[in-house]
Amino acid sequence: MLKGQIIKNISNLYTVLVADKTYDCIPRGKFRKENKTPIVGDYCQIDEQNNYIMELLPRKNELKRPSVCNIDYVLIVTSMKKPAYSSLLLDKEISLALLSKMKPVLYFSKIDLLNEEEKQEYQSIKKLYRNLHLPVYDNEHIKNLISFLKGSLVVLTGQTGAGKSTLLNKIDANLNILTGEISKALNRGKHTTRHTEIYFAKNIAFCDTPGFSSLDLKEYTKEEIRSSFMEFKKYSCKFQDCLHLKEFGCAIKEALEAGQIAKSRYQSYQKMLEESNNGNSRIILKKSSK
Repeated sequence: MLKGQIIKNISNLYTVLVADKTYDCIPRGKFRKENKTPIVGDYCQIDEQNNYIMELLPRKNELKRPSVCNIDYVLIVTSMKKPAYSSLLLDKEISLALLSKMKPVLYFSKIDLLNEEEKQEYQSIKKLYRNLHLPVYDNEHIKNLISFLKGSLVVLTGQTGAGKSTLLNKIDANLNILTGEISKALNRGKHTTRHTEIYFAKNIAFCDTPGFSSLDLKEYTKEEIRSSFMEFKKYSCKFQDCLHLKEFGCAIKEALEAGQIAKSRYQSYQKMLEESNNGNSRIILKKSSK
């Protein structure tokens, strides 16, 4: 048997990369009985003679939708224009990456479409997230992004039409990944990625996935969501179980009023707690069970 990694999945056919050779395999029937499903990113043992996936190796982390695993970085592609920038969507993506034990990297696209006033606003946004010690790049500094990600397995996430496939094509034009126009009526992009697949470019393994625009918070507790806001951790509230809403002696509320915590981040936190309570959104990410 050979050890490899699943780099593509269409229906029940899995492409497994072993060294520099690929094998199209199907999983053994035992996986269905064991309630296991191979996904892109899985390391596995294959029978190269009969083209079977024989065993799945333990995962270090996992995303549920899109279904990928063993990720080094979540590259969050965020459009500043067409579709419009959404701080709530970005903050959800950051929190859910952290809750899934993955490292978020921010990439802002379409900076070249901004007018002078919008560029000033973008500089403030970039400063905000860099102050949270998150890696931040944009479409004017792609070479720096390539250098940072070299040698990693990276999953691209972000709103449909934000520019994930366009970014891959800019990194390596030979990929020639299909891109789509933005719908003016919906202010959203057309779905151009139809399946999950790993692409190799500039010594980086990119997992390009179907786009999405809503994120689920139902499976996370309010305390877990609170823990994903890293800027809260340097403040000590009077009560250990403080949710930073209306509690007495809340250091976060005091820091907010003093301008030490960004208003947009706190508003995202409030909204995420509401969605967690009410169950308003679809499932996109999940914590690994491994």
